[in-house]
Amino acid sequence: MQVVLLKTDVLFFVLLALSAFYTFYASRREHLRAPWRQVAERPLGMAAAVVLTAYLVVAVLDSCHFHPRLADNGGKENYSSEIVSLLDVLVAPLRGNVETTYSAPFAVRAYAKEVIIDADGSTRRDYPPLQHGGAHLASPAERGADLAARAARGLAGAGLAWAALVALLVAVLARREGQAWRAMLGAMLAGRTRVPWRVVLLTASLLFALVGACVTVAPYYHVLGTDKTGNDVLYQALKSVRTGLLIGTLTTLVMLPFAIALGIAAGYFRGWVDDVIQYLYTTLSSIPGVLLIAAAALMLEVYMARNEASYTSLAARADLRLLALCMILGVTTWTGLCRYLRGEALKLREVDFISAARAFGVPHRVIIVRHIIPNIMHIVMISIVLDFSGLVLAEAALTYIDIGVDPSMESWGNMINSARLELAREPVVWWSLLAAFVFMFTLVLAANVFADAVRDAFDPRLREVR
Repeated sequence: MQVVLLKTDVLFFVLLALSAFYTFYASRREHLRAPWRQVAERPLGMAAAVVLTAYLVVAVLDSCHFHPRLADNGGKENYSSEIVSLLDVLVAPLRGNVETTYSAPFAVRAYAKEVIIDADGSTRRDYPPLQHGGAHLASPAERGADLAARAARGLAGAGLAWAALVALLVAVLARREGQAWRAMLGAMLAGRTRVPWRVVLLTASLLFALVGACVTVAPYYHVLGTDKTGNDVLYQALKSVRTGLLIGTLTTLVMLPFAIALGIAAGYFRGWVDDVIQYLYTTLSSIPGVLLIAAAALMLEVYMARNEASYTSLAARADLRLLALCMILGVTTWTGLCRYLRGEALKLREVDFISAARAFGVPHRVIIVRHIIPNIMHIVMISIVLDFSGLVLAEAALTYIDIGVDPSMESWGNMINSARLELAREPVVWWSLLAAFVFMFTLVLAANVFADAVRDAFDPRLREVR
């Protein structure tokens, strides 16, 4: 294979590297480790963290792109022009099992009647059998028993994998705590550990069960049905995970430098610096964000039309539009955090230890780096996790009005946009909208629950109340 690095892939992995560096840095300092320890002691927060980790794994797999290698041609290495990801390889049956049009979840026949030509040349209108869904069955009547048998095998395999995970986790914790394996297992199951491992393992068991059942059933049935062009809806929902996470994370990467630098500068230096920055973010906040995003999208379309040679691939064009959407969302959403940081910097600059540092002639940059920034990071952390879910929902809303991601890119917004017409037809095609809603709702709910845990742990006022 020939590795391909899209622009959003590079930025996404840079953000993951920065997160890993912060994890290492925080683990060495008690004042940063203590709030995260408090987050880890919240049962709902840890359950949400497990769900978010599952979404993150899907996004990472879908961010590893490459050109697949074709068959050897005279000893030369040939590669396909198509760009695929590791997720596409893992879910190849979902990607390849394409029907002619709509089919309901777990169906073995099409959703609408078509003209069927029999072997004797006669024609009739009936529901034709699907090309892939249930094609292995000798009779449609066998579907129920076959589904039950395959789901049972999937659940059994998931149970074994979950049991292996539990055994490994118990062994690691028992060795670290210096306890016997059986005693540690009993403490975890009884909920006597500081970290709610019982909740973590229960949440993980539900995820393992869903994945295990889908692994054994999805290659033979369309678990969430198919869309108008016959593509598997479950595959579209999984591919949309990367788009949703990139919108939430890369927008934050663009927003933070503006918010932190300008917010601290306005609050710490005050005077004309504060006036200029306030004028800047007040003016920007007065402009409707939808208009800025629409203008940026139109400018991007003109740019790509003038440079067609550089964007011959549909994946490259869609990736550039996604990156542009993240940048314009970041530019238009930094103002709120900037206001919070300005107010906090105004308060901190009057604190005794910072006033003493100024009196001793400590340079401003040293005061900002060593004293101001560490004392505002709780606001930054809270803002990041709270804004994430809003950005995920913003992608769906913007794509719904055709100024979001490229139509060729899989996203929950595109799925909801296409579902508008599907809900107006007869019979109603409901599964595309339901799939997008369930996946997006689960991600946003997990992000909000985790954000509550982070807010309670990092907000100094709440810590004082405790």
